[in-house]
Amino acid sequence: MIKVSVTKKNQQIQEVSIQGHAMYDDFGKDIVCAAVSSCVITTVNGILEIDKDWILARQDSKGVLIQVQNSSDVCQTLLANMISLLEELHDQYPKNLKIISKEDTK
Repeated sequence: MIKVSVTKKNQQIQEVSIQGHAMYDDFGKDIVCAAVSSCVITTVNGILEIDKDWILARQDSKGVLIQVQNSSDVCQTLLANMISLLEELHDQYPKNLKIISKEDTK
């Protein structure tokens, strides 16, 4: 299962973590993984194209971590759109994708 963790502070997205594998189909044939990857990569690339200082994005063998460094309305809108698309995928494939949202109270 792919696990998406969204951390917000004052209703602003601060961090998004994406980890795991959907297990919908074999590696290389998994349409859920492909959809999640496309959504995340397109969003990250779009944000970085506009302003490289808005986010820090890292990918390793465990997954992807997006950390907001300098928020803007455009950055928040693009990230919210990404989350909305991931929620739509979750609605279609609830056994393969889980989304957890939490509010940072620090």
